[in-house]
Amino acid sequence: MKILITGAGIGGLTAALCLSRSGHEVQVLEQASQFGEVGAGLQCGANAVRVLNYLGLSDELKSVSVVPERIEFRDGLSGEALYKMQLGDSYRKKFGASYFHIHRAHLHAILVNALTQCSNVRLELNTLVQSFHEKLDQVEVQLSDGRTVVADCLVGADGVKSVVRTQLLGQISARFTGNVAWRGVVPAERLPDGFMDIVASNFMGQGRHMVIYFLEQQRMVNFVGVVENQSWRDDSWVAAAPWAELKADFAGWHPTVQTVIDAVDKDKCFRWALYAHQPLSNWSSQRVTLLGDAAHATLPFMASGAAMAVEDARILQRSIDQTANELKTESNADQLAQGLQLYQRNRMQRTAHIQNDSARFGKLYHIPAGLPLKLAFKALHVLGKRKERYLPEYDANTVELI
Repeated sequence: MKILITGAGIGGLTAALCLSRSGHEVQVLEQASQFGEVGAGLQCGANAVRVLNYLGLSDELKSVSVVPERIEFRDGLSGEALYKMQLGDSYRKKFGASYFHIHRAHLHAILVNALTQCSNVRLELNTLVQSFHEKLDQVEVQLSDGRTVVADCLVGADGVKSVVRTQLLGQISARFTGNVAWRGVVPAERLPDGFMDIVASNFMGQGRHMVIYFLEQQRMVNFVGVVENQSWRDDSWVAAAPWAELKADFAGWHPTVQTVIDAVDKDKCFRWALYAHQPLSNWSSQRVTLLGDAAHATLPFMASGAAMAVEDARILQRSIDQTANELKTESNADQLAQGLQLYQRNRMQRTAHIQNDSARFGKLYHIPAGLPLKLAFKALHVLGKRKERYLPEYDANTVELI
């Protein structure tokens, strides 16, 4: 088939690579005119890494990532460690793939480079999808430059503000959570030697938390700090904000937090509002489907948004292939329609689960006033144990599609 993917983010590019492996002709349409170093760190568990390994990207991943020893949950003020999840070699042996910290821009560059080596994939920048029209035998996609592109299938991987989703399902509102997130990346050379182990440290307290971990073979340190703030409503990932407000939001917190904040470039502090999206009950039609944030935008508290999009990509590929093999006597239109239904049927429950649990984790990270710290961590321990296995045990390469 000829498949159009709108959106060249992590999910869209992974989908293009997966579908190309099945012999489909894939065209990726991206509205940005160029790719830059935009973004911050990503955490990739075994569930995502297995798909990337299937695509032959394991060596490239290892060259630019960090394998953390563990995840730690700490009191934001005292730094006391109250709960730990082991990663490193024990995680790899248990789940058959490593847990990586990687800069989004580096993962994106690896995927783009792999795409350029596929003869049946074309990537087109500076191309905005305006609308689409489904017909019995094809889908027509109208672009902002006046062109019309025709394909068998359209995949909307165009993010949380998806144009494809809006036409497919109508305008869907999101609820402001009252939380805003700070992000930044700091060169490790600005920080004291040994200031923290090779871990992901989550410092938690009343009304706020901050996650800190290494990137780029420990040459950079990534931080994301989430603070309850009802006044900031800008959801742009690249909205700069005053460093002094970041400093004030975490005043009095543990020295590790202060060290990172003090080392960040004062003009490279970014802040965005976090909105909660309800799980959808449908995201496919006969020839159109959604993927990644367009289908299931997720709060960042389980660090699984990118991983869910990567899983989507592999399951979409397998679903289309499986129905084509099972329905050889049916029309291509019927094969595709049932393939898209198989895809969403096998993704909806899992992604909704992650959306809901991410919201629960966010509430626990911000210790409610009056709730004893150790009681909050006891609840976190219960949810954390579930996360330890539920996320990495899922293998999109082999899970049975039903």
